[in-house]
Amino acid sequence: MSNSVDFDPFARFRNATRARIGIGRTGDAMTTKSVLDFQLAHARARDAVHGAVDFATLASDLAPAQTVLVRSLAKDRSTYLTRPDLGRRPDPADLPKAGDRYEIAFIIADGLSAAAVQRHAAPVYKAAARRLGGFSLSPVILGEQARVAFGDEAAAAYGAQVAVVLVGERPGLSVPDSLGAYITFAPRLGCRDSERNCISNIHDDGLSYELAAEKIAWLVREALRLKLSGVDLKENASEVGLLDG
Repeated sequence: MSNSVDFDPFARFRNATRARIGIGRTGDAMTTKSVLDFQLAHARARDAVHGAVDFATLASDLAPAQTVLVRSLAKDRSTYLTRPDLGRRPDPADLPKAGDRYEIAFIIADGLSAAAVQRHAAPVYKAAARRLGGFSLSPVILGEQARVAFGDEAAAAYGAQVAVVLVGERPGLSVPDSLGAYITFAPRLGCRDSERNCISNIHDDGLSYELAAEKIAWLVREALRLKLSGVDLKENASEVGLLDG
């Protein structure tokens, strides 16, 4: 009887990450399980990209917050994926011609993962809104076939000083439902990416809703106080409790 002990040197790494590490092989090929796992992950990523957000259900999940649906110039998913420029512009017909001015506008854009938006956007918004109770918030703008820059023009139409875009991030082979948040001071058509602060990897195995909301609220308050965002606004981790325990 053998007393040998099987030792997997990669086990401790796999316990710390969802990345494919030390997946093994059969001869000169991957194991059947590894191949099937990869195909499943790829299928989930494709479903996330091609999926559609149920905006009626999302609006219900966001209640009692008021919502407004704003479509981009990309009229369908195929156009959205092949014409990124159209996904960055809201349809003028869906925007208000004039109205109230707000300090903060939240935009929820489907982006490249409908699953991320459907699962995570409402709880992240509610957690962030609770922390921003002293500020005026516009109706939540639901962006259909929308990318990050879509929020600049949409928020400007509502006279917002800060835009917070919650968007489905491009899915990977380990996480198909990751949500991102982009904070921009003085949103307007033509904003550069360097003018935004980004918080990414909001999902069940990543950044929690509460911590993401805390970071969003801190960045929004600082953006309003300093009147800037992006590379000029540095997050102070101690301010959002990241150094506490």
